[in-house]
Amino acid sequence: MPTYAVTGATGRLGRVVIEQLLDSGVPAAEIAAIVRSPEKAADLAARGVEIREATYDDPSTLPGAVAGVRRLLLISGTSPGQRVAQHTAVIDAAKLAGVERLVYTSILKADTTTNPLAPEHRATEAVLAASGLAYTVLRNSWYIENYTDQLPQYLKTGTILGASGGSKISAATRADYAGAAVAALTRAEDGNAVYELGGTAFTFDELAEAVTEVTGTTVVHQDLAAAELASTLENVGLDAGTAGFVAALDHSIALGELATDSDDLSRLIGRPSTPLRDAIRAARA
Repeated sequence: MPTYAVTGATGRLGRVVIEQLLDSGVPAAEIAAIVRSPEKAADLAARGVEIREATYDDPSTLPGAVAGVRRLLLISGTSPGQRVAQHTAVIDAAKLAGVERLVYTSILKADTTTNPLAPEHRATEAVLAASGLAYTVLRNSWYIENYTDQLPQYLKTGTILGASGGSKISAATRADYAGAAVAALTRAEDGNAVYELGGTAFTFDELAEAVTEVTGTTVVHQDLAAAELASTLENVGLDAGTAGFVAALDHSIALGELATDSDDLSRLIGRPSTPLRDAIRAARA
């Protein structure tokens, strides 16, 4: 029977978590990948990982998916407005199954931030706290990939648009956050724990400088007011709702809500977080 299970295991974070569990020496037979589409996990199955089909949207599939598991990583869902119900269904199934510890991926400063993504995370944390399960909350800041995935656009336009007001972002790579999740799953932990996770902080100006240095193409940061950023994004094709949402995320950065002085991430992964320039080089490669 698997010791560890990971929800959303074929997603961009879940897959890296499972790969790191395997690389750390955890036997494949001790890992269950909980997935919506088993065919997407064929490579994991070939390595001996147990594939369990379940979906957040159908609570009846969840008890079987977590049965016998000692430690469960609940990777937050991606459907706005539905996450709390989805997460609650997983938490209820985990409690019914006698899971010893549930690890949840939340957002940095979930209890205080005005970030528009935070309310569903905050509500999930409350459900988890009331569940009686032992838990670890990983409050992740931004992924560096949020920016490195946009490298082609940056290089094409020579500009990074933002509304951060010069504030810093403690972003880290997906692999760094996966490493923290592996540590939380596998380490001995007394009681409950909440970790504020983020890498070495940088501004958008410093991001532009790093992109310029690594690629040899001059890229500059253009800082706008949030409303101006939303209008600009609408002009290039985003709908008003999405443009406003993106601007609100940058406003959260401007308020300092995605920066942290915590060293929780480096302590969990046992090394410094991945430097920004290294992440840009890897994205270019």
